[in-house]
Amino acid sequence: MIPDEIKKFIDYFSRLPLFGPRQATRLAFYLLSLDKNEVKNLSSALGNLANLDICERCFFVKVGGQRICGICSDPARNMKNIAIVEKETDLLTFEKMNKWNGHYLILGRLAERGTLGHSERQRLEKLKERIKNELGGTADEIVIALAATAIGDFTADLIREEFKNLSKKITRLGRGLPTGGEVEFADETTLLHSFEKRS
Repeated sequence: MIPDEIKKFIDYFSRLPLFGPRQATRLAFYLLSLDKNEVKNLSSALGNLANLDICERCFFVKVGGQRICGICSDPARNMKNIAIVEKETDLLTFEKMNKWNGHYLILGRLAERGTLGHSERQRLEKLKERIKNELGGTADEIVIALAATAIGDFTADLIREEFKNLSKKITRLGRGLPTGGEVEFADETTLLHSFEKRS
């Protein structure tokens, strides 16, 4: 009854975060209602994502063929100040604040088990190497910009302990963020207030 093309679309999109079979089905039929050129443009935009890669320094996105991302390669940014965020959308929210001129490390999604996984530990090790090899062993400031949740607090404590000898100052966003709140969903004013009250 349903063409195989739609079944495949629903099957694939159902596996994506924030999607389920119902949302994937709605999306498929919504896209079918669009002008064919719009669908082609959307398909092209989706295909262009294959040209992107992950920055080997901060783990943000970069254009394929380049070694590092635009933030890491920007000479105007202060590489001695590093914000540790959980995910890419947190970095984008941080950038909207227009107050931070440092670098980043994207840690990766925190597991609910309350411990750092292999991937997160590898990323922290990469940051340690950056500090030792590029900053003479000491960063000026590391801002731990993780969600104000029990897991975020636990992870922040682990990071603070691991980097206590590698940074002159280690701060955490102030509690302008509500407990349980995520950085990604904070408006710029709330995040700015948290940033200015970091401790």
